[in-house]
Amino acid sequence: FIFNQNKWQNPCNPICRRAANRTSSIFFRVWSACSMDSSEPGQSDMPRSETASAGMKRKLDVEKFTRGSKISAKGVTDKKARTLIKKQEKKFRDAAMRAAKAEVLKTEDYGYLEADENERTVRFSQKQLHEHVDENTRQKMFSLNLPELGPYKMKYTRNGRHALLGGLMGHLAAFDWHQSELSFELQLRETLRDVTWLHDHTMLATAQRKHVYIYDSSGIEIHCLRNHIEVNKLDFLPYHFLLVSIGNAGVIKFQDTSTGDLVAEHKTKLGRCSVMRQNPHNAVMLTGHNNGVVNMWSPSMSTPLVRMLTHKGALTSLAIDNTGNYLVTSGVDKQMTIWDVRTFKPMHSYILKRPATDVDISQRGLLSVGFGTHVEVWKDALQTKVKEPYMSHHFSDGTHVSGIRFCPFEDVLGVGHSKGVDSIVIPGSGEANFDAMEANPFETNKQRREVEIRSLLEKLKPEMIGLNDFIATADRAPAEVIAEERRLAKEANSARKPVSCLDVISSYSL
Repeated sequence: FIFNQNKWQNPCNPICRRAANRTSSIFFRVWSACSMDSSEPGQSDMPRSETASAGMKRKLDVEKFTRGSKISAKGVTDKKARTLIKKQEKKFRDAAMRAAKAEVLKTEDYGYLEADENERTVRFSQKQLHEHVDENTRQKMFSLNLPELGPYKMKYTRNGRHALLGGLMGHLAAFDWHQSELSFELQLRETLRDVTWLHDHTMLATAQRKHVYIYDSSGIEIHCLRNHIEVNKLDFLPYHFLLVSIGNAGVIKFQDTSTGDLVAEHKTKLGRCSVMRQNPHNAVMLTGHNNGVVNMWSPSMSTPLVRMLTHKGALTSLAIDNTGNYLVTSGVDKQMTIWDVRTFKPMHSYILKRPATDVDISQRGLLSVGFGTHVEVWKDALQTKVKEPYMSHHFSDGTHVSGIRFCPFEDVLGVGHSKGVDSIVIPGSGEANFDAMEANPFETNKQRREVEIRSLLEKLKPEMIGLNDFIATADRAPAEVIAEERRLAKEANSARKPVSCLDVISSYSL
């Protein structure tokens, strides 16, 4: 039938009614035949036990998203309260069902290297992986030989699409490494200590010899931040639009890139600092100092939120996972220690051959550490102490590692060293399923602009940065304490004397 004509859309038309009845009867007969073939025990290919196990599996998938046990409304005498409880339970049940159905959208699965009985994954080299992986993965394994302008540092955008290279001798380059397209390449002709992306790949910040500079995606200088002097480390808080820096003066500064205002600057009083990372869970900044102390900073407080003595000597690097629960620190004492941020206590430590130059944690919890000419990746090393690394990479030509970063949503580890940059494959390091509303590796220019505008509208205030997550949490204080606070607030408001116009005029005349 051609249903776009008016005579088929009119329910009063007898031809339309007969066609609709004939179509529904045919559909009912086909549906009945299919249901009979799949539901009768004699005609079903799946046994009853497998059918029951499949139903139990679906039930368990729904129960995985439930929040606690069901609240019964049998003992509630109030009719309105009983109806409210039933409605809430129905909402919770529907939400769990929708979450279970949405899990079907996670089409990608995570994969790790698996060795035979007499083999170990740490023995697998990148050359062996290059011979056995597919063509798309093979294109992600590359090496850039830049021996004159290193050592290099490599940073990725939040969606893992663009990469940024910065050499100590002033070489700066940005490119779309998925498409192998170079955005720009500059020779700054001065020292380049650190680089970082801002909210997306259209803007980046560099810590040069004296000041911090902002560049666009074409390599054109947009702004010079003269308040940031001799900076060693840069980082960016995407949900607050804050550029954070620390340098030789030992002053940590928070710069709002959306308004251009200097939000806060705090003196650490611990001298030169070259180790700084952010906690991606609560946006608290962590700084490592030469006396082995790790400080946690917020723009709203002039003193550290927490001080932790982590090593007996100076710190060389630190990293924190996406959940904000585990902190990894390394120092000149050749130790790499895992800390529980919830209790601020050490869990276990590893002894390295040399002091680590950089550490990083992937989205799936893999821990990478670079020291000397080696790069090691540890699996399940945060919760428990493992005996040997998951994978290892060695530079046989004497190249020293200067920086390592995992690429988001990819099983790739970017390694910056004294002779250029290498991209190696680490199976199981990246998140297989991405949230397109959060970070989309395949976003278009129109989507990028919409995301930028939405991020500016939803920008969080700097005062909201803290150790405790107070957003959408319940006040767990006793009822007596809450009542007393409300009483004091009410008395304070009632004690305020209203000021009239006559009082203002009389005081002004006097």
